[in-house]
Formats: sequence, C-alpha cells, structure tokens
Amino acid sequence: MSKKYDAGVKEYRDTYWTPDYVPLDTDLLACFKCTGQEGVPKEEVAAAVAAESSTGTWSTVWSE
Repeated sequence: MSKKYDAGVKEYRDTYWTPDYVPLDTDLLACFKCTGQEGVPKEEVAAAVAAESSTGTWSTVWSE
C-alpha cells in the first residue's frame, strides 16, 4: 500500500495564512487582539486564530 498522506501537525500558516489576499466586498472582516507564546512567529499566531474562527481544529480528515 502506498502512502497517501503525511499524518501529523501542519503549521497553521501553511493553510490559513494568505498575506496577499485582497478582501472582497462580500467578505466579513473581524479584528482580533492576541499575544502568542514567546518564540511563536506572529504569522503562526494569526493563522491559528483564523483556523479557530473557521474549522481548523476539527476538519482535517484523511481517507483513501
């Protein structure tokens, strides 16, 4: 059986960080103030907040 996925934790910024995104008129914008742990890049903190505001903690599903 060939390996079809890599199990493990993905960096949130790899899936929820799009720095060049331009909001559409139909997008809902929200502002959050957060402080990450020491040593955690601000992009990772922001992406983690975006994931929590979306489906980041429960939607990763692998199947064959």
